[in-house]
Amino acid sequence: MRVFVTGATGFVGTAVVQELLSAGHQVTGLARSEAAAQKLIDLGAEVHRGDLNDIPSLQAGATAADGVIHLGFIHDFSRFKEMCAVDGKAIEAIGETLAGTDRPFIVTSGTGVIAKDSIITEQDRLQDDHSPRSATERAVDKIVAKGVRASVVRLPPCTHGEGDKGGFIPLLTGIAKERGSSAMIKDGSNVWPAVHKEDAARLYRLALEANAPGGTRYHAVAEQGVPFKIIATAIGEKLGLPVISLQPDDIAAHFTWFAYFAQFNNLSSAAITQNMLGWTPIHPSLREDLEGDVYFPANN
Repeated sequence: MRVFVTGATGFVGTAVVQELLSAGHQVTGLARSEAAAQKLIDLGAEVHRGDLNDIPSLQAGATAADGVIHLGFIHDFSRFKEMCAVDGKAIEAIGETLAGTDRPFIVTSGTGVIAKDSIITEQDRLQDDHSPRSATERAVDKIVAKGVRASVVRLPPCTHGEGDKGGFIPLLTGIAKERGSSAMIKDGSNVWPAVHKEDAARLYRLALEANAPGGTRYHAVAEQGVPFKIIATAIGEKLGLPVISLQPDDIAAHFTWFAYFAQFNNLSSAAITQNMLGWTPIHPSLREDLEGDVYFPANN
């Protein structure tokens, strides 16, 4: 299968490209810079020039492909709502090209789009727009209604592994260094689901190859919920900083724009995904990566 991948040179995207190539697929990756283009060439993929705001380029890439995986996202979390709106427009543009073709379109969302007191499953759908990322799944539902065979992979708040430079763990680490302490909210009992990037990459391939109907949701969740206390404690210990407990009035001052994400309580299951795709996570847990040298190399 010839696969067009947006976000192909990103943290997860690179692993997805390698997974697809290893499985015998041809890959064309979206690249907006010379450095990104060269990275794709080095991986063994072809290059398609453009970016997420270049609608004609996105549609041209999708037209030439047998399937599309959309991993691209502008990771400016300080302008999260605006970036989510860009994502929705990109999805709709690609969807226009794929409508009526039966070609698979795998879109990336997050488990955080669902707000629920109990465990979140793949059967859960948006009830409100509490998360700006709702724009992603609203766009998917819109194109599915027009005949696009689009599915959604919901990534957890913490997708971890070697090479993670802009994910939530590096962001939390940077905040801890800046503040001189690693913080959790109250007792740190709110939980983040997690997955290793290599396990997530295999799920994307399996989702692409599956003959699932439009609107299917998958959860790339290896760990249902890691207590935030474990994350904050590991960061504090590795940096030699105190681990502190924040009261609600102190959250914004410590985390600033990241406060929204720090308060996630997002217990999520992947049982349905595992059953549908035969997907079983095998790579290190978040705690193993935190306690090893993935995020805190010994020579630093």
